[in-house]
Amino acid sequence: MELLEDKMRVWLESAKFVKAIPGVFVLYNRNKEALYVGETNNLESTFTKYLDTEFDGNECMKKTSFYQRVFTNDQKQRQLELIEVVKN
Repeated sequence: MELLEDKMRVWLESAKFVKAIPGVFVLYNRNKEALYVGETNNLESTFTKYLDTEFDGNECMKKTSFYQRVFTNDQKQRQLELIEVVKN
């Protein structure tokens, strides 16, 4: 289930091109099931870290095949809203 209005993007092909802007993001597995809802002040640095470290050994996040992201300055509130959607 897609949680954001943003189009679904292939993780390894486009994650390295995201802008250095605050936002929220959802990582999905190959079945397009949400794995993780995150927020950051800088999408570029967060995604670069994930790419460089292969998610720091997080086995769940390593299953990421797709992602969506939205640029926002209210990222913490938007993240909480998305987590509630995933729970229900």
